[in-house]
Amino acid sequence: MHFTLRPFTLADADSLAGYANNYNIAKNLTNAFPHPYTKDDAEKFITMVSQHNPVQVFTIDIEGRASGGIGLFPQADIMCRNAEMGYWLAEPFWGKGIITAAIRQMVEYGFKTWDITRIYARPFGSNIASQKVLEKAGFRLEVRFEKTIFKNGVFEDELIYAIRR
Repeated sequence: MHFTLRPFTLADADSLAGYANNYNIAKNLTNAFPHPYTKDDAEKFITMVSQHNPVQVFTIDIEGRASGGIGLFPQADIMCRNAEMGYWLAEPFWGKGIITAAIRQMVEYGFKTWDITRIYARPFGSNIASQKVLEKAGFRLEVRFEKTIFKNGVFEDELIYAIRR
């Protein structure tokens, strides 16, 4: 399935809110990703990420609609050669290879855009699908911290996957 990565615009607020308002997505993300997810949440998010230069967060555009998001967040201080990656995809598009391809594009973009040597992602231990897409995109499991994440009343393992320049 064809997709493009592009910057978010305020015109994406309706489709973003429609796809992001899904417990199956929110349950695998930090608490900063609200559930329920409203149009107001979408507008605030788009306004915030639109201030980054260079662009750090892109929408995954499928058929002209914001159908997910993927971002790289360069770190500071002693982690200054690292960037954390986060991503999500609308549930109707799961299992089609889109997020794996989007991750590969973001890795290339990240290494070209910032002076970093490592990109990492932190999927929950129960999120097997996210672990598999990271592995398909060339990331390797570096560490598993047992029961460090507390989400929805349950302790989760935190995994750190990374890819190096």
